[in-house]
Amino acid sequence: MGKRKVPDLYKAPFPLFSIKVDPKLGLVIVAGGGGASKTGIKNAVQFLDLQLVGDHQYSTSLVHSHDTDTRATMNMAVGDGVIAAGQDGTCHLMKFKDCKKKEGGKAEHGTATSQGDARHRAGRGKKDAALAAGDAAGMKDETAQVSVTEMAEVQSDLNPKDPFQKVVRFSPDLSLLMTGGTDGHIRVWEFPSLKKKFDFKAHEGEIEDLDMSPGNKHLVTVGKDFSCNVWSGNQMVTALKWHETTSHVMEKTYQYRACRFGKLEDQEDAVRLYTVQIPHKRDRRPPPCYLTKWDGKSFLPMMTAPCGSESISCMALSDSGTFLGLGTVTGSVAIYIAFSLQKLYYVLESHGLVVTDLAFLPNSVKGRSLKGNNEAAMFSVAVDNGCQVHVIPNRRSFPVWLVILMCGLMVVVVVLLLQLVFPGFF
Repeated sequence: MGKRKVPDLYKAPFPLFSIKVDPKLGLVIVAGGGGASKTGIKNAVQFLDLQLVGDHQYSTSLVHSHDTDTRATMNMAVGDGVIAAGQDGTCHLMKFKDCKKKEGGKAEHGTATSQGDARHRAGRGKKDAALAAGDAAGMKDETAQVSVTEMAEVQSDLNPKDPFQKVVRFSPDLSLLMTGGTDGHIRVWEFPSLKKKFDFKAHEGEIEDLDMSPGNKHLVTVGKDFSCNVWSGNQMVTALKWHETTSHVMEKTYQYRACRFGKLEDQEDAVRLYTVQIPHKRDRRPPPCYLTKWDGKSFLPMMTAPCGSESISCMALSDSGTFLGLGTVTGSVAIYIAFSLQKLYYVLESHGLVVTDLAFLPNSVKGRSLKGNNEAAMFSVAVDNGCQVHVIPNRRSFPVWLVILMCGLMVVVVVLLLQLVFPGFF
């Protein structure tokens, strides 16, 4: 643990805001850009071919770059060969598929590029931290191995001043598409027909995060209004009260930042909900952020644990429900054991700027083949243009046959010692 150097797996020619891993193809999909600002920073969704090198290391190469014109993709969801990309106040749906590599061509490898200025919320009026840029040649891919087709576009935020989609998710069974934005509304479409099913006011102010439980039974939403609400359809079931689990935390001193549903490997029907709470105000000596584990059916709190004083910017959960990933505004990356909420892995300021998204290698056939001799592999992206991979190696264990053999030898040794000490005992 502590500060150590994690090399970039890939360096994009623009700031990165979202990352996903396609379960079927194993492609790492990153997205971002400079938005409508005239800085020369491009906007694109890029597809990276991931390769396992040895047992624990990875390499990647750019196989296709899809230009998104003047709009940067700030968030996205991937399901069954479809990308739902949040761009300003709309959600763009794009279908992608693997295609044959051109004869004699070579995939373009990611390289570091020069740095320039861009905006964290692309297309909005305020500039954020300085981000990296690259020239137009870095965006070209002469040997595209992935084809992208525009499918549809839906209006996902109706804020009259500055419409901006902040989060998008597919339901676990891919039958629903859900979005949240700055107008506080949750919008749910049937997928793939895109027939609108729900449109309701969930929070006063911006939506920070949302997630759907297995079986599409409950939707959990996180808002900037200090609330985390549970919904059945468009009817609120309950509002979570994490502060009641700790005696020293007052209401409205913390706000919810993220939420994720997860399953348990050894209990098929059990569901857990995980939330992150961050201080509403930052002090010179900032108080800790907190992780809370909830029963995913009764929504009663089960455990709360501090997770450091760096403000959490994003969270991810592995498909198995075993690991929780956290990114911070200062660029640090951590992995926790979901069962105990104990920190397992931590790199201080792994990225130079805020970590914008995380994604675990999926537990699919392709994902398992890429896992190698690791328990988990998690990818992180940041506005410093970098994409990194963080691995948890398999813990060393003895084969069952060796354990049995050692137990047998111990029994033999004990018997021999007893014969020496007590000759007439046997």
